[in-house]
Amino acid sequence: MRVWCLRFVIVKSVESQSSYTQHLSEVGLSAGLHRVGFTTAEPLLRAREALVEREGRGLRDTMQFTYRNPIRSTTPEMALPHARSIVVGARSYFADVQLPVLSEMTDQIFGDVARYAWSDHYASLRDSLTVVAEQLRSDGHEALVFADSNAIVDREVAYLAGLGWFGKNANLLISGAGSWFVLGCIVTTAELTPSATVSDGCGTCRRCIDACPTGAIVEPGVIDAGKCLAWILQKPGTIAHEYREAIGARMYGCDSCQDACPPSMRLAQHEEVASDAQIVVDVLELLSLSDAEILERYGRWYIAGRDPRWVRRNALVVIGNSASPHNEKAKAVLTAHVQSPDPVLRAHAIWAASRLGMGSSIPQHDEDPDVTAELHRLPGVREQH
Repeated sequence: MRVWCLRFVIVKSVESQSSYTQHLSEVGLSAGLHRVGFTTAEPLLRAREALVEREGRGLRDTMQFTYRNPIRSTTPEMALPHARSIVVGARSYFADVQLPVLSEMTDQIFGDVARYAWSDHYASLRDSLTVVAEQLRSDGHEALVFADSNAIVDREVAYLAGLGWFGKNANLLISGAGSWFVLGCIVTTAELTPSATVSDGCGTCRRCIDACPTGAIVEPGVIDAGKCLAWILQKPGTIAHEYREAIGARMYGCDSCQDACPPSMRLAQHEEVASDAQIVVDVLELLSLSDAEILERYGRWYIAGRDPRWVRRNALVVIGNSASPHNEKAKAVLTAHVQSPDPVLRAHAIWAASRLGMGSSIPQHDEDPDVTAELHRLPGVREQH
């Protein structure tokens, strides 16, 4: 009889755990998450090995984030002692809109923004995850929400929680929906039933690798951050010459590898465009804004050191790649910026001005060594198509 009772209690416990896990999934979906999965809070040893190995190969460039402290970002219990499980949530941000088409008669120049940065999708994700965390807390468990955080490798826990597989572009591809999702999680002391992982769905496809404008996908699933335009446009410093033309009209982020991905484009879950979405940036207007105005308007972007000079730098590169040599407004902006007190902006303005054939506006000498180097390697006038 005792053996029978013990077995009955164990079975009931397993059923209760499974039912509670399913209940939390339903809570998350009702709160706005599009996918929910579960995994244990065991150390993320595979992710830790990858971080260390890629740093050893020089693939992280100056990127910090989860590279800053690999032990911390791969040990959930360091965030929450006695953690037992992780609830992972994904929220779609894909929206397909008609971008503005400019005629040759306009002086406007638009810079492109990656889809994930059109709106603050992480705020919506965080709100949805918080609803689940509050349910866990009301049930007597500890729970911490993480979204866009360097405290945990979110793509790894999403993979372990069965949300999808790693594409060759290192993004997580969600089965039947693609990669246009922001990811976050809840680390909790609750004992939950783990989800099954998903098998690779890329097969022999390598379209993302071929589509990368700088060859940043150095092998399937491995990114050289120093070549990735998304990181190049975020990090501080002078943008290397070999990447400036590849930037094209990109102001912030890069979607090339996702745009080329068949399941991401064919199966994308379409969402409504938010009323405050910043789909493109008027770069000439941006260069007229004050520091405070730039941070107020684009503050949800990652801007290194909250220093608007890096946003202005990107805008100058976009002008050099996109403006017509007959665009008088663009030429006036560049004429002002080749005299900027900021040597980083002077250097990029000189590059852009030379691309528009503005040799007479470019100073012949400069006291800053980086600007002097720029003057010594001025490119030719950009070919017009």
